[in-house]
Amino acid sequence: MLDAALALVRAQGYAATSVDELCRAAGVTKGAFFHHFKSKDELAVAAARHWSEVTGALFAAAPYHDHADPLDRVLAYIDFRAALIEGAPAAFTCFAGTLVQEAFAANDEIRAACAASIFGHAATLEADIEAARARHCIEGDWTAKSLALHTQAVLQGAFILAKAQGGPEVARAMAAHLKRYVQLLFAKGE
Repeated sequence: MLDAALALVRAQGYAATSVDELCRAAGVTKGAFFHHFKSKDELAVAAARHWSEVTGALFAAAPYHDHADPLDRVLAYIDFRAALIEGAPAAFTCFAGTLVQEAFAANDEIRAACAASIFGHAATLEADIEAARARHCIEGDWTAKSLALHTQAVLQGAFILAKAQGGPEVARAMAAHLKRYVQLLFAKGE
């Protein structure tokens, strides 16, 4: 049911996804759905946590961690994210970002689960960003946390633009701009 929720919400949004559709996609009865979840909102919270686990494993195993220089790891992370931007927006956009855009004001538990996913992922970048600042002697009025959050804001915004445009091109362009921005912050050109 959790994987069905990820696919359907990414494809059509939370409000447009019914419990009946979720049950059909998951191959379960409505009774089975309500045996596991009291409501669609409870499923959404569980699905946001599931999304964090699935994507957390993907990013933990990604090759950008293999670089010796922490700045190269940060730049390779952006490249990795750009490489994931393929196909229709439902194939590459963020479940938590999609869900929170619709439900942030309607359900505090959904908002909190989405925030934990998005902010938690951003936090995985902070150590590399801080190590890159130290290694490259970069000063500035920004922090590793603020750059990690900016990275997520750019990517989430890129996903919105991709949805509006109906394809990946604009999102890939925003990822390229993000990489150039980070290179400029660290005065490292290509």
